[in-house]
Amino acid sequence: MKPTQSQKVLVVDDEVHIVNVVAMKFRLAGFEVTTARDPQEALEAAKNVIPDLVITDHQMPGGSGVDLAKWLKATPATASIPVVLLTAYDFSIVREQLEDSNVREIMAKPFSPRELVQRCQAILASAAV
Repeated sequence: MKPTQSQKVLVVDDEVHIVNVVAMKFRLAGFEVTTARDPQEALEAAKNVIPDLVITDHQMPGGSGVDLAKWLKATPATASIPVVLLTAYDFSIVREQLEDSNVREIMAKPFSPRELVQRCQAILASAAV
């Protein structure tokens, strides 16, 4: 399923190779992609671009993906943006940490980029209903 022309995704990770792979997969799937290297850069990008979905690493310098998700939800212009959180297998996230956030999915690293695109498309499709 190809996204509509207006569907935008923000990819946030401090590991350049992950950003590049994820961005490439989403561009090939027809998305407009914006990238950021840390939560602060991502928050500014989200305010400027207003993406339809944010994909973020959990552990990054300058804050976590959960912090970013909470900041997005607390900002009126970005409050409804769904977030997909990527995390290393050895780092578990307690569901209580996700209160006051729009985290819709948690995927463990390593992950399948194809599965990530499919899950994100499903999130966007359900949000459009």
